[in-house]
Amino acid sequence: MSGGHTLVTMTDSAYIIRNYKPSDFARYSRLYQETARIEPGEHWPSPQKLREGLGYPNYSSERDLFIVETATGIVGCMNVVSEHQIGRGILNCLIHPEHRRQGLASKLLVHALRRAKELGAAAAQISMRQGDSAAQNALSKLGFSLVRHFRQMKVNMADLNEHETSQAFLRCCHLQSGEEASLTKVQNRSFAGSWGYHPNTVEEITYRLGLSRCSADDVVLANDGNRISGYCWTNITSESEGQIYMIGVDPDYQGQGIGRRVLLAGLSHLKSKCFPVAELTVDSQNKVACTLYESTGFKVHDDILWYEKAVS
Repeated sequence: MSGGHTLVTMTDSAYIIRNYKPSDFARYSRLYQETARIEPGEHWPSPQKLREGLGYPNYSSERDLFIVETATGIVGCMNVVSEHQIGRGILNCLIHPEHRRQGLASKLLVHALRRAKELGAAAAQISMRQGDSAAQNALSKLGFSLVRHFRQMKVNMADLNEHETSQAFLRCCHLQSGEEASLTKVQNRSFAGSWGYHPNTVEEITYRLGLSRCSADDVVLANDGNRISGYCWTNITSESEGQIYMIGVDPDYQGQGIGRRVLLAGLSHLKSKCFPVAELTVDSQNKVACTLYESTGFKVHDDILWYEKAVS
């Protein structure tokens, strides 16, 4: 839907579903803050991260983000992220805890699927934690099917072999300003054909590196001369947790132990920032990666399920 809004009248309340406007930001941010207060423990985005998320290249918040509002504020939202090269739109939905079970997510979905189709997606996908049985049942009723199972894994930094991680770090280096194109190339080569991977552009990589609490220094590289053979992109998820955001090895260098080297170097980098815990997410069907992480000390902490619905 583009432009107008739809008035949905329910039992004793009126909800308006419409496109996001820049003037909505303070109330949009408050939705996340209030949800975080009611449901602590999740990695809820800060206002700064929310604002940065609205500015991604090839994304239009005024077309791709739908909100639900009442007379008192914004109580829900549905975001559509287009990944046109692989024919999917990723949906992210949040309903204020006090306004759930009102059918709002279903109504937002109508607008999101219409927008996904406009963006050329053949399928819409959404992820959630395995323990959220209510959301899983709701998605099944809406025609979504389970298509992928990812594992969220964590490792305690104190359990790492300090000598092994420090030696791996010494054999690597940090990404330098001006190397964004090289990182984009090796990332796209490393993940070509992987489920759910959408090829990145230099513009997108550069934007992400410029976000708050991100920098080129957080990307650790293994080099073969002037060529990047593998990399580990680290990130910050909270004050107490670092993240292995991505690990990639150029296909020409796979099977040579480079994945383990950059993983250990990335963990060394996070440990130097005094994070007691590091986390990552991996496709359960990627047996090579799962074995690597388990051998390093990572243990399964949670499960992430991906659901899909054809866009018609």
